[in-house]
Amino acid sequence: MSDVVDAPRKAAVRRQTAETTISVELDLDGQGRWQITTGVTLFDHFLAQLARHGLFDINISATGDEQHHLVEDVGLCLGRAFDQALGERRGIVRMGNAIVPMDESLALVAVDISGRGYAVIDPALEAAVGGIEADMVRHCLHSLAQEARFNLHVQILKGSNDHHRAEAAFKSLARALKAATRFDDRLGGTVPSTKGTIG
Repeated sequence: MSDVVDAPRKAAVRRQTAETTISVELDLDGQGRWQITTGVTLFDHFLAQLARHGLFDINISATGDEQHHLVEDVGLCLGRAFDQALGERRGIVRMGNAIVPMDESLALVAVDISGRGYAVIDPALEAAVGGIEADMVRHCLHSLAQEARFNLHVQILKGSNDHHRAEAAFKSLARALKAATRFDDRLGGTVPSTKGTIG
């Protein structure tokens, strides 16, 4: 096993603006523990799915002047933490996907840790859930993918309850990221790209 593979993959990101104060700590090789406080209970719950089902340790403390700025900046900071923790992306599987049901809902997520931030979320949520504006879930995922520098495709395949649809999406994202960020011993610490670099 190379030194790169054995190195800790952790990051801490702080962001303070006139609108928000955000603190994020991430350990990619954690146990699925979380301590998340954003002031939006259901948003905390969705973010906890990333930790629990991705086996990432995530600590987030966030306050903001209003929900749009808060959710966006949490997505930005969490994305930056993933970017920093992944480093040069040496030895990782790089791509992952998952399909997860939640009652009547079904979500499929595919990720490619390609160095290029891009997100497609289809369809968007139609109604506010748990105090979260309908478009905020999409906006958070776009911000996360952009700053983490990975391609993200989210397909909500079935579902009538927007809470279930959103939660299935976050659980699918967690499982897809868990697969994509894991090490493949056969790569021996090399970068998983024919270009020799990801960026």
